Amino acid sequence: MPGVVGAGGDAPEPYFFLSYAHTPKNHPKDRDPNIWVERFYRDLCAHVLQLTSLPAGVPAGFMDQQMQPGEGWQERLSEALASCRVFVPLYSPRYFLSEQCGREWFVFSTRAVHHQARSNGSSGSGIVPALWVPVPAKQLPQPAERLQFNHATFGDDYADEGFYGLIKLRYLRDQYERAVYLLAKRIVSVAEQTRISEGDPRQDYGAMPSAFGPPGPTREMEVSVLACSWSDLPEGRSPDCYGQRPRDWNPYHPKSSRPLADHAVDLVRNLDYRVRVGEFEAEAERLLAPGPPQAPGLLLLDRWALDAPHRRELVRRLCAEDRPWISVMIPWNPEDAESRLRNEEFRAATEESLAARPDERGGHRSPTGGLPTLEAFSQELPGAVKAADRHYAAHAPAYPPTGPGDPLPHVLPSGIGYRAGVPASITQDADQEKDNSDKGEGSL
Repeated sequence: MPGVVGAGGDAPEPYFFLSYAHTPKNHPKDRDPNIWVERFYRDLCAHVLQLTSLPAGVPAGFMDQQMQPGEGWQERLSEALASCRVFVPLYSPRYFLSEQCGREWFVFSTRAVHHQARSNGSSGSGIVPALWVPVPAKQLPQPAERLQFNHATFGDDYADEGFYGLIKLRYLRDQYERAVYLLAKRIVSVAEQTRISEGDPRQDYGAMPSAFGPPGPTREMEVSVLACSWSDLPEGRSPDCYGQRPRDWNPYHPKSSRPLADHAVDLVRNLDYRVRVGEFEAEAERLLAPGPPQAPGLLLLDRWALDAPHRRELVRRLCAEDRPWISVMIPWNPEDAESRLRNEEFRAATEESLAARPDERGGHRSPTGGLPTLEAFSQELPGAVKAADRHYAAHAPAYPPTGPGDPLPHVLPSGIGYRAGVPASITQDADQEKDNSDKGEGSL
């Protein structure tokens, strides 16, 4: 059960967090269009209270409409996202275009990724989506698409109309009551079955990235690992942080129970990328080949791997040429006694190998002293991803490929002209229709 006070120590913990996109007014004198979301929220809270034994003073839910003018809304949002047990995104076409909603999703989903790293096995996402207005599957970003939630289990009318349709149409009143009740049961069930560690209530919410990428083709990111394995450990290095393959490397052992590459992949996916993971040494010739990049990338660098001269040379090759679309991240666990003993030696080796990449102009790299905790690694990753993507966009070839342009406008003997292959009689009609529309003379 959630406690009476939240992670910040002065506010009760919400059982669930309702994330929704505000609908703006068409006119300042119009009624607030978000009152229907507020009514739905109150109905949902009432059911959750009936289905649980929440003590007095503990709110069933949280939505940002509750905050009073002048209140530090970013701080309140951070506290609620850090302590709530279930995240309820209210789907609508507007929702996935909202940067604030994307931030809320990213902050909560990162809690689940961290919890998985700290425990053995997955604990579930803690996310229970709800439909305000149905959204076509092709419009869902990757984080939402991966949930694979069957909305029809709350009723066919709900799946077709969403809560907005059910609440507005009187003949669907019974279906509305049923769907809200079933959603409340689902929230309580997930809360009881899912145990996600609390997040940091003091994190800078405004600096968080969105979990939703821009509209368009799915973005891709390559995560590669340059690390040791059990078969090639340097002398004096214990195998605790390693496995059969380099991608099994887990530098934050024993606090983290999973390979760092798996943790990074989940975080990158939460930024709405399709991710490919591999081993840098095995794919070096492809990744270091001349020419334009195939995809932006992250390199997770084990400083112990630089004990081998051929690996130091691979890093020098990466940095010697202009490949800023591959961001370099350098985890380093100071609680590892063996690492502490060779810290200065490996810091110097890392500086030498990365000397050709001194600053952001040569591509993102984390401090050569390393990222000391899993939290520090997670906080830096969004910036590394953003930098890699930005440099990739600047260096990738433009599509479609260059070729013959559109034919120049000309007039045929008949007097019918063409513009980009469209008869002038048609384009003139279209232009006239646009002029009429601009004057308010368009037809329905």
